[in-house]
Amino acid sequence: MKYAVTGTQMKQIDRDTIDRIGIPSMVLMERAALAVAETVQQMQGRRILIVCGMGNNGADGITAGRILHGRGYDVTVRLAGSPDHASAEHKAQLQIARSLEVPLEEYGGPVTESFDIIVDALFGIGLARELEGAYRELIEQLAEKRRTDGAKVVAVDIPSGIHGDTGALMGTALPADVTVTFGYLKTGLLLYPGRQYAGHTTVADIGFSPVSLTRTGWDGMVLEPCDMERIPRRRPDGNKGTFGKLLIVAGSRGMSGAAYLSALAAYRTGAGLVKILTVPENREILQSQLPEAIVETYEPERIPAVCDSDSPVNASDGSGGASGMDGDFRVFLEAQCDWADAIVLGPGLGQESYVEYLVEAVLSHAYVPIVLDADGLNTVASHPYLTRYFTENIIITPHMGEMARLCACPVSELKADPVRAAKEYSGRYGVVCVMKDAATVTADKDGNVYLNYSGCSAMAKAGSGDVLTGTVAGLLALGMECAEAAGLGVYIHGRAGETAAARYGENSLLAHNIADSLLQE
Repeated sequence: MKYAVTGTQMKQIDRDTIDRIGIPSMVLMERAALAVAETVQQMQGRRILIVCGMGNNGADGITAGRILHGRGYDVTVRLAGSPDHASAEHKAQLQIARSLEVPLEEYGGPVTESFDIIVDALFGIGLARELEGAYRELIEQLAEKRRTDGAKVVAVDIPSGIHGDTGALMGTALPADVTVTFGYLKTGLLLYPGRQYAGHTTVADIGFSPVSLTRTGWDGMVLEPCDMERIPRRRPDGNKGTFGKLLIVAGSRGMSGAAYLSALAAYRTGAGLVKILTVPENREILQSQLPEAIVETYEPERIPAVCDSDSPVNASDGSGGASGMDGDFRVFLEAQCDWADAIVLGPGLGQESYVEYLVEAVLSHAYVPIVLDADGLNTVASHPYLTRYFTENIIITPHMGEMARLCACPVSELKADPVRAAKEYSGRYGVVCVMKDAATVTADKDGNVYLNYSGCSAMAKAGSGDVLTGTVAGLLALGMECAEAAGLGVYIHGRAGETAAARYGENSLLAHNIADSLLQE
């Protein structure tokens, strides 16, 4: 597992390393610059332009330029900004570079020369305002050189113009082919659009101690291949019941696909028994598509229409709530919930009036982990009183549109700071929130966050979310705790998408290809 930090956290780690542990700032800087120089050397090109601001990010760039100059590269270091604003380390590295006759020039005009590689050391993780004036003009010139001359760009720590905490575009930014970040991933490199501008990101170890990270804390956890070992191992003497019983309440008339994809993914992830509870019209097709699944059906007509959606659940007077439904059906539904070790609620359920009571009944009765998805979430958004049943055993998996309906806020607001949005919702209701997007954020009630780095655009197909729901539910059936199952499920789902895209092509991939690729590497 890796860790992602905010700009503030990284500065605290830096200060703890320097002031408390005692590793000099210049030592850290030399190691950072060496990592940048070695990255440049791995790329094709001898003519190097290094553009440096006045802070320590610029000092890293000057130092990298000095190293590359010493190794025989044709290096030009261009300084941008007022020398009056230069940091102490910047002044020191600049003096060393001058002593070694590294070509230096002040920024005072357009970049007219051609270069093979541009090293972006203008701004680091502390950028908090939109770029304008001369800085914006310079970045746009460099971006144009990248487009017209084919120059490769190496970003130092983070592309200039990207917010280190949110990945937001601060007016403009210089796209990088490679970003060399130091110590730990920065949250802004994992979220869009920052992730797109960063290109390929590498994390350079420059000497920060895990002790400093523990003292400071981190913004999110980032899973990697070694974390696949956390999937519970199958007992050699186990049987199908040993590996968990999953109930999937899903599918309406003509909408069997969501139930099928969730069930398939759950089986592929390792669940021992999967039962689908759906309408009678779906029985034949589901039994044909997935004969391994148990199929139980219910008649929607046995569930009454909404009488009073604001009535308390289990109202004793029968005026509303789940207790108002047909008594025999309620006993049947409770028996299905009692059978299960985990429940999926929502995929393809539709928005007919009876769905409110169905969702209400499951949420009010079940005491096992529940993955609430799709129309289950839409039902909660339409009937907010249902949130009174939210507990730490519930995982919600909204895409941005569903999350916007749950929060009654625009999608743009969620995208501006998805980590904050997921943490706030989870903290308010006590659930695990899996907020799906190109970079999915998973948060629990204690403020723990998983930032997902797996997956690809080929997965943007109908049914992909149903596969994710089944993947998470399969891990729950195996006995994993909710937050861990959610974070790992998102990661596994993304890896399966990458595997399927490589096999079927980015345009040709279908959701069931993702399910069939789960844990297949």
